[in-house]
Amino acid sequence: MAAAVYVLCALTSSLCAVLLIRAHRANRARLLFWSSICFIGLALNNVILFVDLIVVPQIDLRPLRDGTALIALSVMLFGLIWDRER
Repeated sequence: MAAAVYVLCALTSSLCAVLLIRAHRANRARLLFWSSICFIGLALNNVILFVDLIVVPQIDLRPLRDGTALIALSVMLFGLIWDRER
């Protein structure tokens, strides 16, 4: 059951990233660009979570998971601050 939840979370964040990319291509809003990059990172984080807990539970991938989440959210924060300055 947990594997299904992890896969659904990865698919949901991937779908959000695709929709944000499509909206950015239509509107060229910078905030949509930064949001799409963030959701790509969050989708990658969910894939790494699935690999960590289901595929290879004997290997601890928590630092990699934390790093991708930190980078994804930092990109979003940078985009919010940079968009605010302009």
